[in-house]
Amino acid sequence: MSLISSDIIRGHLDAIILRMIYEKDRYGYEISKEIASRTGNAFQIKEATLYAVFQRLEKKQFIESYLGDVSNGGRRRYYSITASGKVYLKQEIDNWHEMRDVIDIFMEGLE
Repeated sequence: MSLISSDIIRGHLDAIILRMIYEKDRYGYEISKEIASRTGNAFQIKEATLYAVFQRLEKKQFIESYLGDVSNGGRRRYYSITASGKVYLKQEIDNWHEMRDVIDIFMEGLE
């Protein structure tokens, strides 16, 4: 798999991060590594981008953060999804399915 341009995925980062936090509370580095792992390293989110997403989602009250237990000499900041974050994630998933169907109409047969 080739590297995925961040431009292609940029508009979907909020939903991707929310989906990962929906599975379980996570901390930033864990999310970064999980994204790389799930995509076979085809997409790697930059730390600055990841924390900008966290700030945006917290400001919209879609996630909350808290400090976990001390680990490796420090406390990790974990993120959890809120009820409004779950509603927003569901909307984003529905929008994605609709958009994918429209794009498929135009891209079908070009493989």
